Amino acid sequence: MVATFVIFLREGVEGGMIVAILLSYLAQIGQRRHFRDVLAGVAAAMVLVLLGGIAAYVTLKTYAGSRVQTIFETFTYLLAAAVLTYMTFWMRNHSRSIAKDLRSRTEAALDGRARWGLGLLSFQAVGREGLETMVFTLAIVFASSGRGVIAGGVAGLVVSIGISWSIFHLGRRLNLGLFFTGIGALLMVFAAGILVDAVENLQQLGWLPVLTSQLWNTSGALAEKSTLGDIFHTFFGYADRPTALQLGVYVVYLSVAVGLYLRQRPTHRLSAQR
Repeated sequence: MVATFVIFLREGVEGGMIVAILLSYLAQIGQRRHFRDVLAGVAAAMVLVLLGGIAAYVTLKTYAGSRVQTIFETFTYLLAAAVLTYMTFWMRNHSRSIAKDLRSRTEAALDGRARWGLGLLSFQAVGREGLETMVFTLAIVFASSGRGVIAGGVAGLVVSIGISWSIFHLGRRLNLGLFFTGIGALLMVFAAGILVDAVENLQQLGWLPVLTSQLWNTSGALAEKSTLGDIFHTFFGYADRPTALQLGVYVVYLSVAVGLYLRQRPTHRLSAQR
């Protein structure tokens, strides 16, 4: 639940921020009539992502417990970790210019076929965040027992909608740079846990037969399949019987990724208004 809450919160705020900037700019230039075009693009993207996620989950369930599922899980873990790391750094590097870029693209859309242009702009923005969320959610479902996944996602989405509403109404008075810095660091920890799961699968498949010795066994004190153990495993990558390679990947990734991320110059403010 914790992992999906943070994922949906982060992705929801990023997608909602883009929509809020678009709506805010349209309101400033007296083009509120195009609100419906932006919102239509948002709705289309959400429907497409939802249907795609359901189709992927139903398809994978038919291979439950098989080698095919393990292989797919592994690639999902690797993809999720790579995308999660990339988009976290990308937002930190581009947050200062995102509002200006969106205004330029909005003006270009208004100069042409505004309805289709604005709808496509919001569709692309929300669709990208939605696809990322779908990949991360699949990775979480594979890595955990699935308890609370939906509840955490819904809660994160509700909170992100509230923050997006605040972005639209408060604009430059909101300090989103601090928000993305904190959430970004948390997601790096989550990505490290996903990599640990990928390494575990690769070793089980026999594709990475190195450093396979078990370091410890804490299943008696905190089993990975218990409720608390499941939470720690899903979000922090906890393993009750880790191999040397799993621990090494976890430590190296966190040391490098979080170190580089926190050394970057923080972005103090993201504005939705001029």
